[in-house]
Amino acid sequence: MTVPTSSDARPVERPAEPMAPGGLLSFRLAAVQTSAAEARRRTVEQLTAWCAPGVVCDNAQLVMSELVTNALRHTCSEWVRCELRRDDDVLRVAVSSEGPGPQGPPAPAGEEEESGRGLLLVVALSIGWGVRRSESGRGHTVWADLDLRPAVP
Repeated sequence: MTVPTSSDARPVERPAEPMAPGGLLSFRLAAVQTSAAEARRRTVEQLTAWCAPGVVCDNAQLVMSELVTNALRHTCSEWVRCELRRDDDVLRVAVSSEGPGPQGPPAPAGEEEESGRGLLLVVALSIGWGVRRSESGRGHTVWADLDLRPAVP
């Protein structure tokens, strides 16, 4: 499936400014190729406002990018909803779309394959991840939890 492109692809919703510490950031983007970059930008902006450690910002940005890219490539969605939720020592990164979700753990990509490692990266960077079907039966949410606690040397 080819992801649609648009030179004027704009998010459907955009908050005026980052949320307060300890909060929730949720935004909806059109299902176009530029949405992964926009989701990464907003993730870094919010985590910077929350004073998250640099490694968490890097990991969350990568996880968000992989989840959005998977939603764009593997579902027939018109939109994706992205969410960052900070609770105590855990950051949840979630992406919802209108299509069916993965049915299990990611299969390993072959040595010669150029793609297929996105969920493996999500698994490696997170302390937990999963898929939740929409209550309406149309769509799903893929989420990953990241540890916000500083690493102990």
